[in-house]
Amino acid sequence: MAERTVELRGVSVVREGNRILDRVDLDIDSGENIAVIGANGSGKTTLVKLFSGDILPYYEEDGSSSIRLFGQERWGIFELRNRLGIVSMDLQNRFADDTLVSEVILSGYFGSLDVFRNHEVTEDMLRAVNNAATRMGLQEKLDRRIGNLSLGEMRRVLIARALVSEPELLILDEPMTGLDIVMKGAFRKMFDILVSSGVSIVMITHELEDIPTSVRRVVMIKDGRKMMDGPKEEVLTSENLSRLFDADIGVTCHDGVYRMELLE
Repeated sequence: MAERTVELRGVSVVREGNRILDRVDLDIDSGENIAVIGANGSGKTTLVKLFSGDILPYYEEDGSSSIRLFGQERWGIFELRNRLGIVSMDLQNRFADDTLVSEVILSGYFGSLDVFRNHEVTEDMLRAVNNAATRMGLQEKLDRRIGNLSLGEMRRVLIARALVSEPELLILDEPMTGLDIVMKGAFRKMFDILVSSGVSIVMITHELEDIPTSVRRVVMIKDGRKMMDGPKEEVLTSENLSRLFDADIGVTCHDGVYRMELLE
């Protein structure tokens, strides 16, 4: 059996007395690719913060809850962040506009928002920065300040940052927010290429068309609970999406790309 990258058993997250996640069970095998979908505020991004160690779960008094990442219940936070890469809007907004593209990518090694004096930068790291930039088509932009980049370029910088240390898992938290329809199509194809090259992806989204065609498993989250979990073609139906969003939703699929619309 392949090692499980993620294993959640009855995991909850409580903030100010409210359960943001409520007894969630979730397994993700090594090399597996999934999409997690749900409405805004459903608890999707809280999952990302659990995976990255930014927040800790609420452990039930009966001892029934547990979380294992890469087969371990305890981990060093920096070791954990070297084994997974994260791309999120929250992260994008935390970098200063005068930060260089090369510095953003290099910071992925240290889980920081810059490269500081106490960070030991090796020649291997610098080569990896160039390789990651080339992979994302950014080799000519390494010396540019990120404040001068387009939204699509900045998103590619964050993906390069997430990939620089060759993580075992790439987490994409709403990676296409703000992109136009043409850029969304380009990014969807790019993620399919990453999957085919062996990168394992967990995509968090509320838009069906963001899901790469190569991602076959979908998990639905509603009100902090797992509503459904299964093959894409079984989960992404009009009936299920209507339940998820509490509205009359129609779903179509063309060339493996799913889309939904609000019905009158």
